Amino acid sequence: MRKNIVAGNWKMNNDLAQTEALLLGLKKHAIPENVSVMVAPAFTNLYQAFETVRETPIEVIAQNMHQAKNGAFTGEVSAPMLKSVGVNTVIIGHSERRAYFHETNALLAEKVTAAIENDMQVIFCFGEELSDRKQGEHFEVVKAQLQQGLFHIDENQFKNIVLAYEPVWAIGTGETASPEQAQEIHNYVRKLVATTYSDAVSENVSILYGGSVKPANAKEIFANADVDGGLIGGAALKAEDFMAIVNAF
Repeated sequence: MRKNIVAGNWKMNNDLAQTEALLLGLKKHAIPENVSVMVAPAFTNLYQAFETVRETPIEVIAQNMHQAKNGAFTGEVSAPMLKSVGVNTVIIGHSERRAYFHETNALLAEKVTAAIENDMQVIFCFGEELSDRKQGEHFEVVKAQLQQGLFHIDENQFKNIVLAYEPVWAIGTGETASPEQAQEIHNYVRKLVATTYSDAVSENVSILYGGSVKPANAKEIFANADVDGGLIGGAALKAEDFMAIVNAF
């Protein structure tokens, strides 16, 4: 049985005091039993965030990680470092990492391997640019990202994977894929996983939607059969908005 998941990606926002304030705001709310709630603060605040929500169902996750265990990689953070501060889930392949830091599918495949070797859960992001969709190439773009960045892992390792579809044209733009567009891609991806692995893997993997999810549209998006939650950006920075999305199932 796949999980409903709402994960807040805070990106490069919130210093330590702001992080604690937001988490305390989230702690005032009851977490529904049918939803896994995650938050991804900045690296500098991960341990304090973990300590702040330790006694709650909220999971603290990381926005990124390096593929090496250690070494001369100034400014980077490894999987063992994340695990040492209580972090067991990492976002890999976010569209901003692909665009601004030129992370390729081959590099992301290395990161996925490193995370799984360290027994971490991966939220693997994928999605097309506006030009891809206008040219009718969105299915092929998504397929290539998954095949080259993720599908090298074994079937028994897929239990550590959560998928997150990000239509890049709908991130931070105020635009949102229609519920029909979201369902179309999610269904395509679920079938692709079934073809590559098995029906059992396909039915058990959670596929999140990430593209300007708000309290006003979350319920309609989450109502789709193949949408299992959201990877939330801007709306995750306000406790009331984020919890309204959490309660949209």
